[in-house]
Amino acid sequence: MILNIARKELKSLFASPMGWIILALLMMAFGSYYLTGVNNYFEVMSGAIRPAERVGVTIFVGQTVYSIASFIMLFAVPLLTMRLISEERRSQTLPFLFSAPISLTEIVLGKFVGLIVFLSILVFYIFLMLTTLNIWADIDFGYLIANSIGLWLLVASFSALGIYFSSLTQQPIIAAILSFISLFALMIMERFFASDPNHWFAYLSLMKHFQSFS
Repeated sequence: MILNIARKELKSLFASPMGWIILALLMMAFGSYYLTGVNNYFEVMSGAIRPAERVGVTIFVGQTVYSIASFIMLFAVPLLTMRLISEERRSQTLPFLFSAPISLTEIVLGKFVGLIVFLSILVFYIFLMLTTLNIWADIDFGYLIANSIGLWLLVASFSALGIYFSSLTQQPIIAAILSFISLFALMIMERFFASDPNHWFAYLSLMKHFQSFS
């Protein structure tokens, strides 16, 4: 049943204009920053005289793209999660789901899996885009794989929190705002404890864990 719900959510994402608009805008943004990163790499490396000043193209471009991707996902994921449950409640279709022979856990997991599959397309797109650097340079595939896994886990955590807030209200916009505020706070939480990086609150910072993959 989880897969059936996930399939239904995935179809609804591709059936709605919002899903395609977000997918197209994100791909365009990631591609733009990729080209900017490549251009900046040639400009910076052309001025690097000593070998010690040179940086691998994978890290130089990849760091830019993955950092921007994590920031953009902060806005995109709440827009995708805001309707998952709140819209069901507002349209009075949630009781029909509850009356079906499935548990609440299966309903939530199905919606979560469907969204994750959709977002995995974007993560794979970024990975595939960066592997094209291999056409003219040796790249670090380990770096790309590690960062792709880190980004995938990051958007999965974004999705989980977004679905939680979507279950609290009937208004999708309110769910999106609450999700964004919470995610933004978790992303920058480490900065509030810069003087004590071992403080347990610092470990709640999502960016701290994401950066450990790079």
